[in-house]
Amino acid sequence: MKGFLRDNYFERNDSTPKIILIYLALIVMTLIAVYPILNILAAALRPDNQMFSTSLAIIPKDASWANFKAAFTQIQLTRWIYNSAFISLLTTVVTLFFSTTAGYAFSRYRFLGRSGGMIVLLVTQMFPATMILLPLNILLTNLDLSDKLWTLVIPYVSTVVPFSIWLLKGYFDTIPVSIEESAYVDGCSTFRTFYTIVVPLSKPALAVASIFAFMGAWSEYIVARVLIHNESLYTLPLGLVTLQGQYNTQWGVYSAAALITVIPVMIIFVVLSKYLVSGLTLGSVKG
Repeated sequence: MKGFLRDNYFERNDSTPKIILIYLALIVMTLIAVYPILNILAAALRPDNQMFSTSLAIIPKDASWANFKAAFTQIQLTRWIYNSAFISLLTTVVTLFFSTTAGYAFSRYRFLGRSGGMIVLLVTQMFPATMILLPLNILLTNLDLSDKLWTLVIPYVSTVVPFSIWLLKGYFDTIPVSIEESAYVDGCSTFRTFYTIVVPLSKPALAVASIFAFMGAWSEYIVARVLIHNESLYTLPLGLVTLQGQYNTQWGVYSAAALITVIPVMIIFVVLSKYLVSGLTLGSVKG
């Protein structure tokens, strides 16, 4: 029993009561984190006449998929998902392009303003994105770029690229330069060495940067609320807010739609989970 509890995550001198307490604390914290999601699932499965039931059952009596069906038939959920997916994927691709190239330049080359540039990138992370909303809205309106879906990529990329550059620059620093020098000796150009050797070796860091970029764009509300006014261009956060009526809210449909919006994020975490832990550690490159 003690060996089962100890596993590989505890020190050899840790006592069994201490290990049990740690497990209990982890279980309690997991339940606290999971309970809201289970509560939303229960609300999504409840019929309208049981919506305000005080039952704690996860699967309510007379549970049905009617609210999930209504989420696709009574509201423009498919359109909102498409808009959010388009913006999130485009933001992720653009972010990775700029952050990988810039991060590699800061890591490998010595040029005037290199240290100052990294400091400037760090300083930009100290200010909330809402500070630039007014000037950004005025600028985009004057350029006739307001109320266009792809316009959201501009503020989204500008806020996540500095962090991604710092992340990738630090990871590139851990990759031995000798690997690239060997490629140069074999006749590879700088461009080919970067995209065929350095980038594949940086998958863990790229996975972390991708998750931050995608999730930031997928769940962002305030900037989209200011820049987007056409209902056909609404993203998921904007669309979900429209379900909250002044006098009445369809909580079943709202809960079902909210759960559906979580699925893409969960899929991304599952697909990239093997890279997340290694993305936060050094020495991931074998010599």
